[in-house]
Amino acid sequence: MKPLAARTDALRQSDIRAVTFAVNAVNGINLGQGICDLPTPDPIKDGAHAAIDGDQSIYTSYAGIEKLRAGIAEKARGFNRLPVGSDEEVVVSVGSTGAFVATCLTLFEPGDECLVFEPFYGYHTGLLNLFGIKRVVAKLHAPDWSVDFDEVEALITERTKAVLVCTPSNPCGKVWSRAELEQMLALMEKHDLYAITDEIYEYMTYDGREHVSLGSLSGAYERTLTLSGFSKTYNMTGWRLGYAVGPERITGRMGLINDLIFICAPSPLQHGVAEAFAMDREAYFAEMQAAYAAKRMLMCETLERCGFTFHWPDGAYYVLANFEKLAQQRSGFEDDRAACDTLIREAGVAAVPGNSFFADPEDGRYVLRFCYAKKMPVLEEACRNLLRAFEQVAA
Repeated sequence: MKPLAARTDALRQSDIRAVTFAVNAVNGINLGQGICDLPTPDPIKDGAHAAIDGDQSIYTSYAGIEKLRAGIAEKARGFNRLPVGSDEEVVVSVGSTGAFVATCLTLFEPGDECLVFEPFYGYHTGLLNLFGIKRVVAKLHAPDWSVDFDEVEALITERTKAVLVCTPSNPCGKVWSRAELEQMLALMEKHDLYAITDEIYEYMTYDGREHVSLGSLSGAYERTLTLSGFSKTYNMTGWRLGYAVGPERITGRMGLINDLIFICAPSPLQHGVAEAFAMDREAYFAEMQAAYAAKRMLMCETLERCGFTFHWPDGAYYVLANFEKLAQQRSGFEDDRAACDTLIREAGVAAVPGNSFFADPEDGRYVLRFCYAKKMPVLEEACRNLLRAFEQVAA
């Protein structure tokens, strides 16, 4: 038979999903995949129920229902400080991943280059590869994930079309400072680059750190697409609702791409999540931040007691932990995959192998990513299991 499309040749199941299957097989606790097991807020669920009961089941505008787009635009102006002029600058899509797909197909031609920062989110780089866009990797430098802008500029060529910034970062928890974003914007203006910013963890920052949207800086909005969504904030990863905000000359084209690929995001779920903007969001986010700060402390203190080394995350809800010292002290930690298998077998706890986040898998050899977006009793159990497993070996 004739071969399948060559673009599928390099596709593999992500380690994140593979780990989920492995830990489920032993009825363990999944600290690998970023699945929030917390409840979706009632106003959102009630809004979706009402939309279903009211037969809100036909296609919406390809860019999303008016009420939801208006809520997003208002939030973008207030929280993100983006100079959004109208709802036409908002595109609702099937998750922030869908918004990223529409962005890529709008901005890039095959062969164009996109700067990405490593450690990176594998779905970003996987989609760039799928569309024939060359990813050019700029390293964030451990332990605090700093940026060397001279190194970044040296990577820019005539083919560079855009830079991808993830803040707060999945997987390392870096929160880009205003000063760093200003330096990035200077390079964008100097070399005529667009920016794509993934800000889906924007409400999850710690120790008083400020979330700054690159598009809010003077002169940045016209060349920046700001991506976010509702999955992480409202514990609804399976609802698949995200969005992009940017200048209408770009979002107008993105809406057409969105129409071709998805038609629209699920209609009743759009009506449901639109109710989030009527909630007491200030109180909701304050409570959420406090809860995640407590979970961060528990997760980080546990991993340090187990012998991992890392920079405590400044944002998001992941810990990217190094275990090279452990590999020198005990068996089962020869590399990231072996360490992942060992934790599942001995502690019933899953993490994600570090090679998923680096262009050269060897750079992730002694790294695991842990996710603490769990109900506190579940996370406490996972941490007890980890400590017990390491204490048994030490004994």
